[in-house]
Amino acid sequence: MRDFAQDLMLAHQLADVADSITRDRYQSLDLVIETKPDLTPVTDADKAVEKKIRELLSAARPHDLVVGEEFGTPALTADSFYWVIDPIDGTKNFLRGIPTWATLIGLCNPQGEVVAGVVSAPALYRRWFAALGTGAYVSENGGAPKQIKVSQVRELKDASLSYSDLVGWGTRKMAMLTLQEKIWRSRGLGDFWSHMLVAEGAVDIAVEPVLALWDMAALDIIVREAGGTFTNLEGKPGSHGGNGVSSNGVLHNEFLSALNA
Repeated sequence: MRDFAQDLMLAHQLADVADSITRDRYQSLDLVIETKPDLTPVTDADKAVEKKIRELLSAARPHDLVVGEEFGTPALTADSFYWVIDPIDGTKNFLRGIPTWATLIGLCNPQGEVVAGVVSAPALYRRWFAALGTGAYVSENGGAPKQIKVSQVRELKDASLSYSDLVGWGTRKMAMLTLQEKIWRSRGLGDFWSHMLVAEGAVDIAVEPVLALWDMAALDIIVREAGGTFTNLEGKPGSHGGNGVSSNGVLHNEFLSALNA
């Protein structure tokens, strides 16, 4: 039997190391920025964080696999746990001096279910975390962890919606625009921040039309352990669906029906 509490403890240690690297490079005048083949930016901090986390996992969990945004994905096997790393989620914010960025660390079992996760946002002085069956928590400015829960809002007209922007919606774009006129409030907060606000109960629904596994794995377990629901736009549970919707659970089906109308 795997002890997910021990895995979560390790994830915190990895996040501590990541925070020390990212804090040092954030708003640095000599930050090195490159453009990846998909035309998205990557900094020397992204690469340094993922490289260091891989080194530490190789020593601490030599039988586990590692999936990372910057250094590739191995062939996943039917009996291996695997860590999913986004060294800096919100790289565009990071390089422009906007503090909404974070290191995302998730652990998946061989079936692809996320069983532990940490989201560490040192520029926001916040860290969210969860392990399967233990609840979700946030620590502010290094303080004592506080358990978090999703909201109890029950109708879309009373709901608060968060998203990144209006790019990538394809045939769903008009439905997305229409929804924003029917709900109480919408804000383009984006990235991990939207989904962590769902977990805290400050936002009721968060949605993004194009995401990779490393964008979602850590978010998935934290939202679920806070009592919420995490699926893709077709309603498939988990973080392997290419896009993501998190909600308080009560509003989930109604929101997806309206978005996919």
